[in-house]
Amino acid sequence: MSIVFVPKKLRGKAKINQETIQRLLDENDQLIRCITEYMQKGRAVECVQYQQILHRNIVYLATIADASPDIMAPSSKPTSDESSASAPTVNGHKETR
Repeated sequence: MSIVFVPKKLRGKAKINQETIQRLLDENDQLIRCITEYMQKGRAVECVQYQQILHRNIVYLATIADASPDIMAPSSKPTSDESSASAPTVNGHKETR
């Protein structure tokens, strides 16, 4: 059973940390492999339960990401020169954001 299934009395009390997120990502990897294997064998009906768990995990991870403050790694943060250079042009003019 997916680790996302938490008893009602414990909901909202679970600590979200990197380990929990990594376990979910690992579980998603395994679910995708199972879904792919069943699909290749022509057993689409068996895929449904795994697809539902995968969907629930992805929604849960998205909820965590939406609730987290934007954190960018310092090396991936564009400088002001890079961000203005990458701005799209409209009629020959740089578009401002």
